[in-house]
Amino acid sequence: MAFATRHVFIAGLGNLPYPATRHSVGQLVIDALAMRLGIRMQSDRGGFSGQGNVYIGETSVHVTLYKSKSLMNISGPSIVKAFRQTVPGNQPTSLIVLTDSLSHRPSTLSVKLGGSAEGHNGVKSIISAMGGEAGFYRFRLGIGRDQSSDAANYVLKPLSSFERRFWVEEGLDLVLKEVEKVAKKAG
Repeated sequence: MAFATRHVFIAGLGNLPYPATRHSVGQLVIDALAMRLGIRMQSDRGGFSGQGNVYIGETSVHVTLYKSKSLMNISGPSIVKAFRQTVPGNQPTSLIVLTDSLSHRPSTLSVKLGGSAEGHNGVKSIISAMGGEAGFYRFRLGIGRDQSSDAANYVLKPLSSFERRFWVEEGLDLVLKEVEKVAKKAG
């Protein structure tokens, strides 16, 4: 495999104590990416990370995967520290954040570059840790919203078996297609 000059850092938002919940779908996708790409995750002080040179589609990419050990709402400092230590040049457009989204239908992916946190405390924490820089990618993983229950309770409910399967199979394919697009721009 040729040396990859494109580098993307992919952080999955979630809460390690609550795996497989809607709020931790970003970390579920990180684990699925690690399996699919053959990247071994290792524990360090701030989180779990792994990296490697891989092909995503036709594109050679150096990928770093990261899950913070901090709770989502305060995970920004550990994510940004790992990003800055890993990605040459620290270009915000090399950062992809996988986050749950109440605003998007379940099992859908919406990609956004920059903008506000739209009320998502995990994204707010990253923007703050980046010194106000918001020019990174958000891969918003749709979890929908049950209008009959409180949002905080809803996001902490376990993903359904359909949702779990989707995000490690077809949804993962969608994520990889979008990662390839970002990697082509990063080169």
